[in-house]
Amino acid sequence: MTTVSIKGMSCPHCVASVTKALEEIAGISNVVVDLAKNEASYEGDVGAEVVKEAITKIGFEVMS
Repeated sequence: MTTVSIKGMSCPHCVASVTKALEEIAGISNVVVDLAKNEASYEGDVGAEVVKEAITKIGFEVMS
């Protein structure tokens, strides 16, 4: 699994938004978003820029 740190999530609605955004990317599966750890994990062979763009587009920031 690939894990990315996300800045700006504060509630279950944020988790749902990030989950939906990642699940809509072709090639990504098994998305798990952890609010307590501020991170999202997923399976799939998708470039990091694609994931970062999807998360940024909905108002959150991907931490390096």
